[in-house]
Amino acid sequence: MPVEKRFSSSTEIFAWLSQFINLESGQIPRIPKSYRLDRMEILAELAGHPERCAPVIHIAGSKGKGSLTGMIASMLEADGRRVARYMSPHISDFRERVCLGNAFFDEAVYCTAGDELRNVAEHIIPSLNNTLFDPASEEGEALTFFELLTLFFFLCARAGNCDVMVVETGMGGRLDCTNIVDPLVSVITFIELEHTAFLGNTITAVAGEKAGIIKPGKPLILARQNAEALEVFKKRAAEKNSQLIYFPAIASITNVSIHQGGTNFSLAVHGKDSPLQLSIPIPGMIQAENAGLAVVALKTAFPGIGDDAIRRGLANIQIPARFEKIEIANAPPVIIDGAHTPESVSLCAETFCSLYGEGGLILFGCAADKNAIAMAAMVLPHFSHIIITTPGSFRASDSEKVYEAFLSDKTLFIKDTHKAIQQALETSREKQLPILCTGSFYLVSEVRKKVND
Repeated sequence: MPVEKRFSSSTEIFAWLSQFINLESGQIPRIPKSYRLDRMEILAELAGHPERCAPVIHIAGSKGKGSLTGMIASMLEADGRRVARYMSPHISDFRERVCLGNAFFDEAVYCTAGDELRNVAEHIIPSLNNTLFDPASEEGEALTFFELLTLFFFLCARAGNCDVMVVETGMGGRLDCTNIVDPLVSVITFIELEHTAFLGNTITAVAGEKAGIIKPGKPLILARQNAEALEVFKKRAAEKNSQLIYFPAIASITNVSIHQGGTNFSLAVHGKDSPLQLSIPIPGMIQAENAGLAVVALKTAFPGIGDDAIRRGLANIQIPARFEKIEIANAPPVIIDGAHTPESVSLCAETFCSLYGEGGLILFGCAADKNAIAMAAMVLPHFSHIIITTPGSFRASDSEKVYEAFLSDKTLFIKDTHKAIQQALETSREKQLPILCTGSFYLVSEVRKKVND
């Protein structure tokens, strides 16, 4: 049955998508039945399997996966390919989640894909009487935002005639909606405890969920890991007959120079003639590691890609909220970074202090499922002013509990996000202190909106 209405803009499409259950908000009080791949496989089949329209690089992990996705897509784009890039969350524009390389698709592509998507959701699925999509059924549940958004991405890639797709998982891996792809390579970044209510409360359990993206006979490119996670990945790769390429064992990063405009470094891959001299417009040692991992993954998937495309692609990456500097006239710098795990927050604060000095101001807020105590211990000694707030209204949070973790004579609690941002900006101007805003992508999104208003 054809779609009766047509979308006229991507804004209309995302407004329509927002009516569906959004598990990303963290406000669902139970583990939903919809964390199951058979639903996504049915949706893909009904749409004509758009996930098969181009080769895929599939990325999971606890931190750095968004940076990695953006870097790989940018290098492929520099090589002259049409690249569909899937990331989450967005910072300022919903289209950041579904991109053509470093830019947005044409509106015609979004609308074509949106019409196909709505046809599946509003006409085909209801006509099936499939209990998996019936919330009144014992085994069913209504369509979810992330299921439909993921299908929308694949439809955009097909409508946009893309040559390759770079796909970031959502929360996990094994049961993630993106895990219907059969990738050229799977890539897994560093593993930390996260989303423990859904993924398990041990590193081994979390790694086991992430390892679910490893496919039979396809290489696994693996970032540095602690011993527990590494053993999980070694075992799973062996079970899947998947070649495990462990980055610390085959490559090294040296001559690192971190400056306010980015990071310069050398990447040496063992057995290659000479190191690559690379530059990325994002400051931080962790971003150099992400870039090195991205290069190895790309070279594994596409061995013929040239060094020039790698250099140009990394030099031109555009990924918001990764140690992003916001310029404000006659005011100290504001750095926004979506770090939200203990190690990523620690590394972010370390980079900030190395570039702008100790004793700045940190504006912090995180979701309820994050380890605020560990993050507080890592950053408290390095800032003279600390403002704790709610990370926007989208994610479930317990800002009072976060405040308790950061409690000190230099900590201020302002629950209202916009008031907290305003106070941070005023204090920064008055005392000439640089600001680091971190802990949540949703908080840094609010900061960027406030500053740009």
